Amino acid sequence: MKHANHVWGKLALLLAATGAAAMAQAQTKPAATPAAAPLKAEVIHWWTSGGESAAVKALADAYSAAGGAWKDTAVALGEQARSVAINRIVGGNPPTAAQFNTSKQFLDVVDQGLLNHVDEAAAAGKWEQVLPETVLKVIKVKGHFYAAPVNIHMPAWIWTSKAAFKKAGITAEPKTMDELFAALDKLKAAGLIGLAHGGQPWQDNTVFAAVLSNVGGRELYLKVMRDRDPKAIMSPEFKNVLLSFKRLQSYVDKGSPGRNWNDATALLINGKAGVQFMGDWAKGEFALAKQEAGRDYGCIAGFGPNSPYIIQGDVLVFPKTNRPEAIKAQKLLATVATTPATQIAFSIKKGSIPARSDVDASQLDICGQQGVAIMKDKSRHLGNGEVYLTPDQNGAMQDIVTAYWNRSIPVEKVQKDLIAALNNN
Repeated sequence: MKHANHVWGKLALLLAATGAAAMAQAQTKPAATPAAAPLKAEVIHWWTSGGESAAVKALADAYSAAGGAWKDTAVALGEQARSVAINRIVGGNPPTAAQFNTSKQFLDVVDQGLLNHVDEAAAAGKWEQVLPETVLKVIKVKGHFYAAPVNIHMPAWIWTSKAAFKKAGITAEPKTMDELFAALDKLKAAGLIGLAHGGQPWQDNTVFAAVLSNVGGRELYLKVMRDRDPKAIMSPEFKNVLLSFKRLQSYVDKGSPGRNWNDATALLINGKAGVQFMGDWAKGEFALAKQEAGRDYGCIAGFGPNSPYIIQGDVLVFPKTNRPEAIKAQKLLATVATTPATQIAFSIKKGSIPARSDVDASQLDICGQQGVAIMKDKSRHLGNGEVYLTPDQNGAMQDIVTAYWNRSIPVEKVQKDLIAALNNN
């Protein structure tokens, strides 16, 4: 009642000051309709490097243009950001949306009933018709869409520095693994870093996946990652994959351990290193440095016209809430993030390609256009390891791979350890 008395008191003073005529006008004039407040969306993500930040701005700008208000909550490192998001959800203070990878990372959250679905946005955006099957199998769970795909990344790209290659006398991009090793030898002989690498477990695993897909091929990749087939893991072909992977370690520099991926990319940008295995998010760093694909750096999606294209990427998930405004914000964000225009704008900055197949790729650079063209061939599609493996299985594999990369371990022991790890989790 105190609040009501205060309001009426202020109104009485206003009427006394303006007179009876003003009062009559106030009584006959309809009240103005207040402008609708923008739909606020707090988004937890780990897009924190220079190129990633530019991509986030493109996404935030698109959401704002659609009538929303973006609240940025950036947390360095994917595992840390996901942990913050899950703790917020469980603690009853969920964000509007959170970034996850296109993987099984959020399956447990779905199973526990902690996410809202965005089926309306999926139907309106025709996701079933324009998204690759590998992505659909991840984001659609028990008949509902629980994640909005922002892009597709391919983690097994091979990047080359034109300046470093020129200094080392390398005149052509390698087309086979043997040619790559020959190029690395020339780079090393020229006093350059052959392989720019950040010695962190996930980066070791990235190189391993790239070697498995390029040296082992699609069939062996699936037998190891999807089927966890002991015979395939103990095969001579897989042994060759492991030996090729280990050989690459001899081309890294002493500063590799603990290095961030974007700092490794900077070695290529500065012409200090010749090659890097890294996802196409590395292009965001090249773009930020005003470097151009084909002129300043090269991009190799794989060796040979039939090389597998590993599909990774980023999605937004939408924590459970009953607040109408928050649900509206989630639906709007899911819609905006998956429109062709937003996906193009985001990928130009991020280095990825759009998840949708119905986009105009002409605005992308030559690497992005190459990726879009490859995606049209479904026979080359492969899921990232996290699509086929549980987080526990993937973590166990990563531990074994990074130990092998950094220590002297017999390859036969690595094979046996992988069989045990992939089949006991």
